[in-house]
Amino acid sequence: MAVDLLGGDDAPAVVVDGALRAVRADPDLHLLLVGPTEVAVAVTAALTPAQRARVAVRAARAVPGPAHHAPRADSTVRAAVAAVRDGTADALVSAGSTGATVTAAALGLGRWADVRQPALVATLPAVSGPVVLLDVGGSLEPRPATLVRHALLGAAYAAVAHAVAAPRVGLLSVGTEAGKGDRPRRAADPQLAAARLPCGARYVGLVEGYDVATGARADVVVTDGFTGNVLLKAIEGAYMMAGGPPVGGGTPRAAALLGVAGTVVVCHGAAEADDVASGIALAAHLWRRGTTDRVRALLDGAAQHPPPSDSNDTEVTA
Repeated sequence: MAVDLLGGDDAPAVVVDGALRAVRADPDLHLLLVGPTEVAVAVTAALTPAQRARVAVRAARAVPGPAHHAPRADSTVRAAVAAVRDGTADALVSAGSTGATVTAAALGLGRWADVRQPALVATLPAVSGPVVLLDVGGSLEPRPATLVRHALLGAAYAAVAHAVAAPRVGLLSVGTEAGKGDRPRRAADPQLAAARLPCGARYVGLVEGYDVATGARADVVVTDGFTGNVLLKAIEGAYMMAGGPPVGGGTPRAAALLGVAGTVVVCHGAAEADDVASGIALAAHLWRRGTTDRVRALLDGAAQHPPPSDSNDTEVTA
């Protein structure tokens, strides 16, 4: 698994610490550390000889940024993507810029043919069980066709990654009555009601923010990346105000990227060592379950009408 050593607000220190924790916690885990050699040595030097044998290094450095700006670390994430593409690594984990990581993965690994907007998928602990929330930052502009595709992705992901039987899928809005919400949601709602979702999933209609916390109405909540990211961080802030997350865990600081030809996990830019370790563990879990290939196969094999095309969807560009 390729780990971007320079991704994140507090990199490389927290990434080094997180990588150490991940290697020590999982005896079957092999890491490819992508970044400056001297940073990688800080990881390998702290390991036992047996653990060290499971760690390799691919040298890469941050390129200089514009005047008066910090160096850009996107060269390391591109090198990590290249490692996945050439088969040196099975998966990629980065806490760097979300936009840079999504773009590098989409361009370097390729997108699925029917997914123009890859989605970041987070799993939140809710009162009634885990809730899959997407998109949480992969693409920011809501389009009806994109929301419908996200519903297909989310239903398949919930079934494969979390073994949710017949996932219930809801569309996040400002009310549950038909006709609520902005134009993209009003357009997507009837399209989702008519869509044939994979894995026996069913569309339950519009849901509200508190449904994400309770999990009583939906196992998968679909929204655009802007709203999803704001919601995720608002829940995180609410936990902080309440003195900490619930027993089942707080908001995840790692999300899977769906819609690209590879296993990619993006960690929160403010991730701490435990968050990086959790992101690495998530990527290992997804790869071992063959999540990317199985979700892709479920979408290909689902007997459904294709989601409507939206020529205004914004392409991922370099």
